[in-house]
Amino acid sequence: MSETVQESPAVAEATDSPATDESSPEVSNTEALLVQEGDIAGDYLERLLDLLDYDGDIDLDVEAGRAVVSIDGGTDLEKLVGGRGQVLEALQELTRLAVQQDTGVRSRLMLDVAGWRAGRREELSEMGRSSAEEVLKTGQAARLRPMTPFERKIIHDAVAAIEGVHSESEGEEPNRKVVIFKS
Repeated sequence: MSETVQESPAVAEATDSPATDESSPEVSNTEALLVQEGDIAGDYLERLLDLLDYDGDIDLDVEAGRAVVSIDGGTDLEKLVGGRGQVLEALQELTRLAVQQDTGVRSRLMLDVAGWRAGRREELSEMGRSSAEEVLKTGQAARLRPMTPFERKIIHDAVAAIEGVHSESEGEEPNRKVVIFKS
């Protein structure tokens, strides 16, 4: 098993260069905390993979103000995703709790295993676009099936990119769903 740390250019700048304006130390501290979250999560997940005797490469990154950890490369990793990503969601929550236990701060860390979230993101973006186009055409609101917060966010983003429609979430977890309306 190997671990690869990939820092975004902003992280490299924030952690390697001296502060040049008043906001730089704050950005630097935030980025450093996110890198620390990724490191803690990577260590936690590496121990888990060792316990399960699974192979995988752990990549750490910082994107859009959150630590992103991905595990790729092993043949058993699909078992860590589960049906409709349920095992992945639980593993992400456990990893966030491990980070919180170490740092004392609630983490917004995002975990991906075997590229599942990346593939799901594309699938959901297409679903959001096609549903929004259908609502534009028919004028009838579209109620999608219940989704996780991760899934709903992607649908909302896809719908927001199309003029003439808007989306809202309705219902209570775990049955919360996106509804798309003509504007």
